[in-house]
Amino acid sequence: MTRASVFVAIDTPDLARAEALGHHLADAVDGVKLGLEFFSANGPEGVRRLRQAGLPVFLDLKLHDIPNTVAGAAHAAGRLGVDILTIHAAGGTAMMQAAVKAAAAGAAEVFAPSPRVIAITVLTSLSDADVAAIGYRGTSAAALAPDLATLARNAGCAGIVCSPLEVTAIRSHWPSGLLVTPGIRPAGSDAGDQSRLATPAAAQQAGASVLVIGRPITAAASPRAAALAIRAELVASTSP
Repeated sequence: MTRASVFVAIDTPDLARAEALGHHLADAVDGVKLGLEFFSANGPEGVRRLRQAGLPVFLDLKLHDIPNTVAGAAHAAGRLGVDILTIHAAGGTAMMQAAVKAAAAGAAEVFAPSPRVIAITVLTSLSDADVAAIGYRGTSAAALAPDLATLARNAGCAGIVCSPLEVTAIRSHWPSGLLVTPGIRPAGSDAGDQSRLATPAAAQQAGASVLVIGRPITAAASPRAAALAIRAELVASTSP
């Protein structure tokens, strides 16, 4: 079994703190995830600054709009040289296809590798009751996520985002897909606002490719030590 990659979620508007974390964790994680809070405060220049830490950047914008609008945003993201970009599978096939094409075109303009465009299935903060409340009646997160993953695969996405609890079902139908899992909490950690969780080792065993971990690392007394402990757990769980 290959060790899952760990991307640390740096969800802060404070650019100086984000840069400090990026450099502090450069040899302890495999990449940084920058979300809406960071991007709204710091924009493209903030992304460029974090890339200087030498780690791959996962730009988690969760784009969801009409195809033309999403294509424009994905094109701009591609020009930033990011490694991973998120969109919402619920935006539909045409929107996802437009994002994949535009992100590649933007990257090509600056001679950067094409970002891996991945689609959000069901947010890890949503319970089955939440899924029903937003209109997906008669189903569950566990059933809906694989359906949206199939839609994303057929649209040309590189992979999806799902909770650790849906990884096994999706992996069985998409062996080569990039399966990214937030909702990762080491044993004994506070669940926070997450509803569908797993430990790092459990998510890796299920078949996750990338683990997104925020507060258990960034809020630790020593973020680097916390990240290295998670990596050690993952390495240990790959042993026969």
